[in-house]
Amino acid sequence: MDEIDKKLLNLTQHRFPITPRPYREIGKEIGIGAKEVINRLQSLKEEGYIRRIGGIFNSKKLGYVSTLAACKVKEDKYYEIAEVINQYRGVTHNYRRNHEFNLWFTLIAPSQKKLNEQLEEIHQIDGLEVLRNLPAKRFFKLGVKLDLEQDKEES
Repeated sequence: MDEIDKKLLNLTQHRFPITPRPYREIGKEIGIGAKEVINRLQSLKEEGYIRRIGGIFNSKKLGYVSTLAACKVKEDKYYEIAEVINQYRGVTHNYRRNHEFNLWFTLIAPSQKKLNEQLEEIHQIDGLEVLRNLPAKRFFKLGVKLDLEQDKEES
């Protein structure tokens, strides 16, 4: 990763422009063209530095419904099942817990009917036992933004 990549990652993390041509705006700020911005971001994604670039929206304010769910997954099928669940558009994340119900995920859908349909489909995967509609008592939103241009000695 070179200095331009570091500047590019800092900009996309901290102040991604909300404009019709955001990559052109980013490029102007760091002295490269929009096409190079896109190519560099694609390379950084392929190399595993970036998982995704996208907005984070308040799904409830947009009229969507969501739930936290948990599955009992056999250890030898854990990654296979996690990958299948990740294919659902509304899965925002999933994670492993050291528990009988070892795969937890959040699912967002445009209606309660669609949410229930998707949960039923997931239940059909390998006969999974799925705990549904687990209540959220408190919400936490964490944001981590790394400064990639800071000297290692300063950090």
